[in-house]
Amino acid sequence: MYDFSGKVAFVTGAAQGIGKETAVLLAKGGAKVAAVDLKEDAVAGTVEAINLAGGEAIGIGADVSNMDQVTAAVERTVNELGGIHILVNNAGIIRDNLLFKMTEDDWDAVMSVHLRGAFNTCKQATKYMTEQKYGKIVNLSSRSSLGNRGQANYSAAKAGIIGFTSTLALELGKFNINVNAVAPGYIETPMTDSTAARVGVDKEDFKKAAAANTPLGRVGQPIDIANVIAFFASDDSSFVTGQTLHVNGGR
Repeated sequence: MYDFSGKVAFVTGAAQGIGKETAVLLAKGGAKVAAVDLKEDAVAGTVEAINLAGGEAIGIGADVSNMDQVTAAVERTVNELGGIHILVNNAGIIRDNLLFKMTEDDWDAVMSVHLRGAFNTCKQATKYMTEQKYGKIVNLSSRSSLGNRGQANYSAAKAGIIGFTSTLALELGKFNINVNAVAPGYIETPMTDSTAARVGVDKEDFKKAAAANTPLGRVGQPIDIANVIAFFASDDSSFVTGQTLHVNGGR
């Protein structure tokens, strides 16, 4: 377990899946956590899990694609929890379709949440991180950044996250801010369940097929990704920046 005592973490998309698992894991290490999702009541379960385990967390409702809402969320975190040291950009949506069926709204929605969302949170959080000369930023990319049928919008956004991460690492290194990305493969979450529904496959069959194509012989769980995020958020990774680590069981 990494030691996050005295640190404050801001985790987006914290209502379920990877985001919830990450928020809980960072709290177990001693971090105070701002669990952020579109609606505050959506993160009530995450906050309750942390507080019942003896940690400290607050729930915040914010649309990460909206700069005003992100600014207010970061300010509330600093005011109520005492700072911001770790930023995990996990919020994400999918609007899958083949290109000829994809609408402009489908494209714009995915770009807004993933890319504009990461831009907004990083811009606001780094105001504090640069001043304190310390920060850990972990952005969520995806195996889909390499291309995936029916995901032109999502693949482009997740590839953009990799370039965004590398660039921020160059700009922020002099402020002792590490910026890295994690690119999950198939992780068993509500999002992958919705992908199975889109392609008309039973989710258990979809999972079995993914496991069969994975060298480790199983699909990933949210904790598999949370563990890697925790490493990047810890001081054990102090000489690692600008990197994207694919966590996909060897696919």
